[in-house]
Amino acid sequence: MSSVLYYALPALGSYAVLSIFFLRRPRLLHTPRVPAFRPRLGAHRGGSGERLENTMEAMENAMAQRADLLELDCQLTRDGVVVVSHDENLSRQSGVNKDVGSLDFEELPLYKEELEVYFSPDRHMVRLEDVFQRFPRMPVSVEVKEENEKLIHKIASLVRHFDRNEITIWASEKSSVMKKCKAANPEMPLSFSRCRVIRLLLLYYLGLLPFVPIPERFLLCFLPTIINRTYFPFSCSGLNKLTAVVTKWLIMRKSLIQHLEQRGVQVVFWCLNEESDFEVAYSLGATGVMTDYPTALRRYLDNHRAAAPVS
Repeated sequence: MSSVLYYALPALGSYAVLSIFFLRRPRLLHTPRVPAFRPRLGAHRGGSGERLENTMEAMENAMAQRADLLELDCQLTRDGVVVVSHDENLSRQSGVNKDVGSLDFEELPLYKEELEVYFSPDRHMVRLEDVFQRFPRMPVSVEVKEENEKLIHKIASLVRHFDRNEITIWASEKSSVMKKCKAANPEMPLSFSRCRVIRLLLLYYLGLLPFVPIPERFLLCFLPTIINRTYFPFSCSGLNKLTAVVTKWLIMRKSLIQHLEQRGVQVVFWCLNEESDFEVAYSLGATGVMTDYPTALRRYLDNHRAAAPVS
C-alpha cells in the first residue's frame, strides 16, 4: 500500500496542478471561438414582464431597450407554420383548451387580454418567419421542447432562408432534441442541454474540463439564487430549498464561468428580474442576463457599465 501511495500521490498532485493551470489558461490548449454577438441583455419570451409574452409588441419593446438577444419558444401548427409560443396547449395563454398542433395558423385564438399580471393591446400569436423578417440581424434563441422533427427542420430551413445561421441559437433541455437540431442545421450555435450541463459540472469537478473539447457555444442556465423565490422547479418547498443550496454550490463558480468565457462559451443566466440578481450574475463573470423586464436591465447596464462584459 505504501508503495502505491508513493507513486499515486505525486501523480495526483501533478494532475491537480496541471488541471488548475489549464483551467485558468485554457487558450494554451484551445483556440477560443470568436463570437458573432455578445448577448448582455436577453429578453425572455420577448420581454414578458412589460408586454404580452412572445408578441411582436413585446419584441419591439425589447428592441427599444437595445436588447442583444430575443429568447423565444416555437411550436408547429397543423398547417405547418412555425409560431412563437411557449406552450403547446393554449389554455394558459388564451383560455382555449386546444394544442397549437391541432389548429391551422389562421384558427389560433388571441392571447388573453391579461396574462398573469401583464396587459398589452397586441394579442396575436406571431410566426417565426415574421420575427426574422422584422428583426433580420437580431440574435434569437429558439427553444424546442419536444422531439418534433418537422418543427426542427422547418426552423432550420427558415434560419437558412434568412441567412441567420450565426445569430440563431438552438436551445432545448433535452439532449435527444439537441441532437436532432444539430443534424438539421449544424451551422447554428448550440446551447447546453440539461444532461450536457451535468456532464460539464462533472468534468469541472474531476479536473478534466480543461482537456475536453466543448462543442456548445452558449450556456443558458438558471441562476440558483432565484430558486424558491421566483423559480419553483418542484412543488415541495423543502425540496426547492435543498435544490437551491446544492445548485448554488455546484454552479456559482467564478473559475468555471471564466474558463468557459475564455474558451468562447458565453454564459447567460435566466430568468432574472431584480437588480440584486443582475449584480450576482455579472459579478460571476457571465456574458449576460435573460430577463422579463428589459427596461430594468437596460437601466442597470447603463448605470453599471463596468459590470457588463466588454465585447
